[in-house]
Amino acid sequence: MSDVDNWRELGQQLRVDSIRAANVTKSGHPTSSMSAADLMAVLLSKYLHYDFDTPENPNNDHLIFSKGHASPLLYSLYKASGAVTDEELLTFRVFGSRLEGHPTPEIPWVDVATGSLGQGLPISVGVAIAGKKLDRLPYRVWCLCGDSEMAEGSMWEAFDHASFYELDNLTAIIDVNRLGQRGETMHGWDLNAYANRARAFGWKAIEIDGHDFEEIDRAYAEAIETRGQPTVIVAHTIKGKGVKEVENKNGWHGKALDHPDEAIEELGGIRHITVEVHKPESDGEVHQFETPGGELPTYEVGKDVATRTAYGETLRALGDMRGDVVAVDGEVSNSTYAEFFRDAHPDRYFEMYIAEQQMVATAVGLQVRKWHPFASSFACFLSRAYDFVRMAAISRANMSLCGSHAGVSIGEDGPSQMALEDLAEFRAIHSSTVLYPSDPNQTAKLVEQMAGLPGISYIRTTRGATPVIYSPGEDFPIGGSRVVRSSDDDDVTIVGAGITLHEALKAADSLADEGISARVIDLYSVKPVDVEGLRAAAEATGGRVVTVEDHWPEGGLGEAVLSAFAEADEHPTVIKLAVTEMPGSGKPAELLAAAGIDAEHIADAVKRLVGARAVA
Repeated sequence: MSDVDNWRELGQQLRVDSIRAANVTKSGHPTSSMSAADLMAVLLSKYLHYDFDTPENPNNDHLIFSKGHASPLLYSLYKASGAVTDEELLTFRVFGSRLEGHPTPEIPWVDVATGSLGQGLPISVGVAIAGKKLDRLPYRVWCLCGDSEMAEGSMWEAFDHASFYELDNLTAIIDVNRLGQRGETMHGWDLNAYANRARAFGWKAIEIDGHDFEEIDRAYAEAIETRGQPTVIVAHTIKGKGVKEVENKNGWHGKALDHPDEAIEELGGIRHITVEVHKPESDGEVHQFETPGGELPTYEVGKDVATRTAYGETLRALGDMRGDVVAVDGEVSNSTYAEFFRDAHPDRYFEMYIAEQQMVATAVGLQVRKWHPFASSFACFLSRAYDFVRMAAISRANMSLCGSHAGVSIGEDGPSQMALEDLAEFRAIHSSTVLYPSDPNQTAKLVEQMAGLPGISYIRTTRGATPVIYSPGEDFPIGGSRVVRSSDDDDVTIVGAGITLHEALKAADSLADEGISARVIDLYSVKPVDVEGLRAAAEATGGRVVTVEDHWPEGGLGEAVLSAFAEADEHPTVIKLAVTEMPGSGKPAELLAAAGIDAEHIADAVKRLVGARAVA
């Protein structure tokens, strides 16, 4: 048989197996899989270089399904490659199967979870950057995209950055099958609408018939030969191709076929073709960056230093000590102070400009290749990329995020720049660690630990300079807290972090003048929270606790403290001080006072609580 005949047979097998897989639980997206079957048949047979026996091989190509709902096609490819059995294919979407409704890295050949449209291509950009700039290996990144997801702004952030970084190791394949979930897509079968936009972004664009095997073959060959720019193959396809009942018909998105046996017969029946997928041509090793070594920065007690400064200086130091640490930023590196890393390690720093979705996606892509990325921006702007962070958790990603300029304490910039929900956002992420340092020496220790943490870690840094209260060399374990001030006869516990810890210490001083002794706790680890330490403090201070945070009351530090007492036999009385009214512009001290979270308001809350309990 000719190559074309083999590809045609394999394409039909992929369609049949997609139908069979979806028929198991009567759910899934077989018609979306059927449209791209021919495209993937040629790719698997001739162009993909992958050793399925050793998925950790750094020379393997990467195949990412941005249209993750076409998972029946992906799993059918795995069957055709011999990676999964026919029996396992038919566990698709069954409880306990690793072949989930959308791909996740529970499967060793899946790099990232792609159930949320508009994410696979941005992440592919990150993987391709790793290939060219960090690993320095010749593997290619292939990304199958859907035409519906081309309406997502994140896709065009990806197009822009892939061109800027000249990622000629990246090929996007747009499956233009015209039909989305509820009807025709924005541009239907107008291939020029996609190709011309891609060309405007600096990509090589090739328009083809996605069911013409010779055209598919030529397009892939041309993509591989292209230098200095990424390639997009814009393929005219037919949704449900090959089965008259569903072919090019609306209303079949996300549905198993009603008559699968007849459809399979129409496609020529069940096949068991196995493809000998090409192994990687290179046996190269991942590039190793030389590191001069060094130590963490230290700060003199009593000096005023912003924790954002300590973040940047610590990140630079980590770059000196660890060659796997890399950094990305969203055009605010002179405020987050990621610029310190950029200047010291320019070959491991990647500017994502004002494109926070692409910034987080790049971090996810870099960690696919075992680099440890730190991504930083203003904390408020990370909300733009929240879905990428959510999906990163499903991807089992290991990465660190830094949000600076949080809370009303930033001052005159006003509420659009004040992250007041970030602690809640990141506490809600599965596998997350949420840190909020109050001191630069503490910041250095926490950032160092972040580089070795599994999952997603987030650190909130403060814009303004605050006093150094901890000596260099002190330890701050994740999940701990620090009792900053205490005595044997404390009347109340005040819990703060970041800017509010310093306000709490001022309040404790003024309360002491009035005969009230306050224990002050620095809750630098907001998640995991120090349950044992908080319970011990509450018990020692008569069950009186005041929490204070530069954050909305929902989901932040106060609720983290309350969670520590959720299963306790006895619950303390807790007063939560937080930002409850929409702030405006002003001096930091004015805004802290207006929000009721400065030293004076903390002292007033303590006196109310102590007085109320004394009367009771």
